[in-house]
Amino acid sequence: MDELFRTLQSGVTSLAAYLAAHVLLCLLPAFAIAGAMTALVPRASVTKWLGPTARPWISYPAAAAAGSLLAVCSCTVVPLFAGIYRRGAGIGPAVTFLFFAPAGNVLALASTGSLLGVGFASARLALCLVFGVGIGLAMARIFRRSDAARTVGDGGAFAGDGRWPPGAVAVLLALVALLVAGTLKVAPLGSAVVDVAIPAMWGTAAERQLAAWAPFDASKGEEGVSVHGALLIALLAALAALAARGFSRLDDGVPRSGRAALALLVGTLLAAAAQMRVEADALRLVVTGRTLAVGAALAAVALAARRLPADARREWLRESWRFVRQIAVLLLAGVFLVGVARAWLQPEWIRAVAGDNSVLANLAAVAFGVVMYFPTLVEVPVARLFLDLGMHPGPLLAYLMADPELSLQSMLMVGAVIGRTKAAAYVALVAGFSVVAGLLHGAAHDGARWADGVIYAAPGVLALVFFAAWRAGRRRAVPVRAAAATQAGDRP
Repeated sequence: MDELFRTLQSGVTSLAAYLAAHVLLCLLPAFAIAGAMTALVPRASVTKWLGPTARPWISYPAAAAAGSLLAVCSCTVVPLFAGIYRRGAGIGPAVTFLFFAPAGNVLALASTGSLLGVGFASARLALCLVFGVGIGLAMARIFRRSDAARTVGDGGAFAGDGRWPPGAVAVLLALVALLVAGTLKVAPLGSAVVDVAIPAMWGTAAERQLAAWAPFDASKGEEGVSVHGALLIALLAALAALAARGFSRLDDGVPRSGRAALALLVGTLLAAAAQMRVEADALRLVVTGRTLAVGAALAAVALAARRLPADARREWLRESWRFVRQIAVLLLAGVFLVGVARAWLQPEWIRAVAGDNSVLANLAAVAFGVVMYFPTLVEVPVARLFLDLGMHPGPLLAYLMADPELSLQSMLMVGAVIGRTKAAAYVALVAGFSVVAGLLHGAAHDGARWADGVIYAAPGVLALVFFAAWRAGRRRAVPVRAAAATQAGDRP
């Protein structure tokens, strides 16, 4: 019984620490961005660039951009991929979209940055971009004959005028600024602007009680729950209750409970951006540069949202809440299970399998991503757990690259769309590229400067290759247009 209680307590501690430290300034703005992308960005302005007649230097970058903008999870991307592919998109751009959307979208990168660090997130972005395009190009080359023989559909997925609602761009920019202000770790944002000490005789006792309820070992990378964290969890719970009432019925406008939820959201984000700590018999409240930056970004979001049509604002709230309902429960369940696993997993097990940066260690990490499916974002706290237990950062990145792509159910669905042969080739390419990504990131972590250079120079080299292809295409197109104009002039 004591062992069961200890296991459950570990799961609750993991969940509480995650809610207090990682949800508010990272995931809530990311959910808002994902909802805005879905509601405000016209589908035609994204998908038309993936059409079968688009040039490669247009279609492949557009496929990666569509995956990032749509912010879809791994369980949603396959139906979207099927619709794009069956309406005539080439196998290469469609596969680039399929690869990049679950691994490189704004939610995945924001979560990676918050739990594993900005360096890890930037390496994941760079390698997902390069390898996503590389996998697409390889698939297009391998299956060029069957792809050319496919019947082009009617282009329904690419229809529409592609007009953006007024104010949509401003809303997206303001939301990105909010995300950056809340997560960027630079000195001005952390500096104190106002520092106030409030007498609080109960503070020390409250911290001791929280530590008893949610014990943690900082040497293992575990995080506890402070008084500030407990306050944020309470605010988050109240916000969830109001949002469930207010954002579930938006057809006739935003109800009073929805407006109350938005007001509480602003207050909660400001509270999360401030600092609160217990010192002796006082509670010290600190307004920092981050608090001011988050407040300014929230004001910019509110001003930009006023320019949106009323139906666009409601659709934005509806889509953002849909993302929360679709992902949040699974995410929190995953974090709880990670805490439960933390109580049982031994560091020597992880170190024995993937404690170095060998090819076998990276292959083991990829295989784990195949057999152990986690919903989007849940793989990131799992990765945090493995890192704390001794997994080398190289295999850890290989796992993060493979897990959103190669779950068993995803592979079965992809095979139903493009056939077993193409699906097998896709799986092999993803596994191979994930191992290479892990080896590169692991070498960079171990101090190999050349590996850092390869990781961060690769997107630039890819961009130069596409730019050169674009220039060559323009030079070839000029004589063709001139000849066509001459022939038209010679006609009677």
